[in-house]
Amino acid sequence: MGSEWPVASFHSAPLEIIDGDRGKNYPKQEEFSVSGHCLFLNAGNVTVNGFNFSDCAFITEQKDSLLRKGKMIRQDVILTTRGTVGNVAFFDDTVPFEHIRINSGMVILRPRPSVLHPRYLYLFVRSPDFHSQALSLRTGSAQPQLPIRDIKKIEIPIPPLPEQRAIAHILGSLDDKIELNRRMNRTLEAIAQAIFKSWFVDFDPVRAKAEGRPTGLPDDIAALFPDNFEDSELGEIPKGWRVMPLSEVVNIIGGGTPKTKVKEYWGGNIPWFSVVDAPTETDVFVIDTEKHITKLGVDKSSTKVLRKGTTIISARGTVGKCALVGRPMAMNQSCYGIQGKNGESDYFVYFNIRRQVSDLQRSGHGSVFNTITRDTFKTIRIACPTTNITTSYEEIVHPVMELVLAILHDNATLTSLRETLLPKLISGELRISDAEKFVEEAGV
Repeated sequence: MGSEWPVASFHSAPLEIIDGDRGKNYPKQEEFSVSGHCLFLNAGNVTVNGFNFSDCAFITEQKDSLLRKGKMIRQDVILTTRGTVGNVAFFDDTVPFEHIRINSGMVILRPRPSVLHPRYLYLFVRSPDFHSQALSLRTGSAQPQLPIRDIKKIEIPIPPLPEQRAIAHILGSLDDKIELNRRMNRTLEAIAQAIFKSWFVDFDPVRAKAEGRPTGLPDDIAALFPDNFEDSELGEIPKGWRVMPLSEVVNIIGGGTPKTKVKEYWGGNIPWFSVVDAPTETDVFVIDTEKHITKLGVDKSSTKVLRKGTTIISARGTVGKCALVGRPMAMNQSCYGIQGKNGESDYFVYFNIRRQVSDLQRSGHGSVFNTITRDTFKTIRIACPTTNITTSYEEIVHPVMELVLAILHDNATLTSLRETLLPKLISGELRISDAEKFVEEAGV
């Protein structure tokens, strides 16, 4: 079936390749702002998972009008071409910005919709076929690049438009479900974090009781909080709470790396965490890792298997990346595992560490690479409530966070299905009707 589809190079295919404006009007650093008329994409905004708008730079309407190239329109495909080559995003109606321009490290792929379906093009650019071709054409080692002259050499199968639409619909339904799950996790994580901030940062239940207002909490939980404050080295804190070094609140566990030359230590069923495996803040949990080790690898190294619920923080190089262990796993020596002492709840520990990251980074040591050491945890002091309050927090937040974890596992299954179907559909190896059955069985 697929062998009957015509194949065209990007040079002859019904699409336009548009680069960013590199002329005299290219924005200078001082011309960017944190908000404005036109989003100016940087490399961090286009990731392996599509757009990431956590760190945005904007230019004014006047500056936008001076640039000649690189203005996006809906249904454009964006491809990174310098540094990190091959990240892709799709400018569909879900993107919350109307005016977007690209920088000089990416290109716009703009298809002619009457012949080449935009989402089909987007899916192809994410496929193993595209990436293998791009890898063979990429130049440079320190700063990899994929120039437009080489992008034009890439070949794309072009099935009939109805087939393209069907492929886009099937895989798009999986993408939509994955994105819906991500949004749900963002909401759930925000709920857990908001409760943490209310109880342990803003002290809302204590303030309410001190002012004679309802706390909004069940009576048994409200009774756990005092009704006044006292002075401390951290300022005003709830009466009866103690100011303690973080090192006295948590147990700190070191990691390790099995000898890489001993093959019996690697490729087992124990996930082995390094900073590249850190999830986004809203995903919270890490449920799988790039590398795995064997039990023998654990036994013959300083690494340890961390139980589910342990907080991991990266401590060297890239400092301050946090994750919750979603299944038992080991980690390398550039990280610490952190568990509560004296029954402190896992989620109280995790959100506390998340909140203290900036202080941990500032208190880190090292000139070339900032480093968090065990002594760093002694320099951070926090207001500690009684254990029954943190236990109540755990009981409230636990089902919320377990749902986050379940959704992550669901997304892992959906992603695996999408990555299995994608090359088979793009090549024509799999029939549309068969793919629809797979998706239906997945409950999408």
